[in-house]
Amino acid sequence: MATRSGLGCLLIILVGGAALAQQAALPDFSWLPKAPPLPPPRGQVIRVATVDELFRAAQVVRPGGTILVEDGHYMMPRYFEIRTDNVTLRSASGQRERVILDGARSQHGELVGITGCSGVTIADLTIQNVKYNGFKINSNLKAHKVTIYNCVIRNIWQRGVKGPAVPEAQADQLSPRECRIQYCLFYNDRPKSYQDDPTDRADTFRGNYVGGIDVMQARGWVISDNVFWGIRGRTGEARGAIFLWMDSRDCIVERNVIVDCDSGICLGNSHRAQFPIHCTGCIVRNNFIVGGPENGILADYTKDCKILHNTIHNPESRLKRLIRLVHDNDGLLVANNLLSGPEMRVETQSNIQLRDNLTQVLSEAFVDIASGNLHLKQRLRGPGAVVPRLSEAPEDFDRQRRSEQTDVGADQFGGR
Repeated sequence: MATRSGLGCLLIILVGGAALAQQAALPDFSWLPKAPPLPPPRGQVIRVATVDELFRAAQVVRPGGTILVEDGHYMMPRYFEIRTDNVTLRSASGQRERVILDGARSQHGELVGITGCSGVTIADLTIQNVKYNGFKINSNLKAHKVTIYNCVIRNIWQRGVKGPAVPEAQADQLSPRECRIQYCLFYNDRPKSYQDDPTDRADTFRGNYVGGIDVMQARGWVISDNVFWGIRGRTGEARGAIFLWMDSRDCIVERNVIVDCDSGICLGNSHRAQFPIHCTGCIVRNNFIVGGPENGILADYTKDCKILHNTIHNPESRLKRLIRLVHDNDGLLVANNLLSGPEMRVETQSNIQLRDNLTQVLSEAFVDIASGNLHLKQRLRGPGAVVPRLSEAPEDFDRQRRSEQTDVGADQFGGR
């Protein structure tokens, strides 16, 4: 288990009984807007202050009720699950750092599940130290309209949020619909090691089976305004900070900040499985990405998707994949993106459109690369710096309305 007393502090990590000291280096993300507070709870309210009370509340809460968790560090003995429609689980204080659900001593490898219900909201709390999945949206057992809001997801060694595949014959009924993940902070203190996950071995994924959000067959999801930092595998080949695949449709990924993760935003991957198309009609827009040796943004077996107005900085990219387009991507539009580093990798023969993307190393042009703040210090000049506004991206990273002729990338200069 790791203990800490503040950002940038010395971590003491127990591995096999030995204490290993590592320096945490979570950047200062205070430049980002705070999550708007949730409205006061309505309906039944159950206040809990112990682990036993928390588990009991999940069993007795009525549809539409709220479980308010008092400030504290809750060592979870086992997997915790919500099975009731329209329930909210949130901290009483509204301060996400003050309620910690800790899986370090749990007998199970997953921490918080949502099963057989719709409309659940989990907000304003921290989960940490989980062997496999932190938040498990059990879509194979029906779970729709789940919202994860203003949470910290820390040291989760497979997936911070996982939505597994559903049986193809039941896809219309079970594919997880209209879920939202917003204003969350996903981070790991260090790269994954073999000690973190006994299933991730040298003969499987070599310690790289780790990512932020991994969802299959998603329908109409919104993943926005989140921060991802340090999601890294043992050899630098971790899965996506955001990974949508296996017939996901009509999802929006926007205004996320991804820093020092092995892979950024992945629409699909090269493992085709039973679905010929991984993502259909999905939009990736207005994201800031720093680093990403595997991929900044990947499109792999997609249809009618759009990658618009993103800013990606990685001038020394190991694989030169700030944007990578590979395999089938019929109808893909990649437009108005700013790549501070190598040209995009186009490895597809599909009918795609590439418009008004600018590739130019701009290490001095951004406000603070280390914290993912890729706002422009001043307006860019020269060919390709100004591009036509797109109807699919009418606003910029800061939600300001774009001018008809706007800046390339995620930031329209001058509106902050």
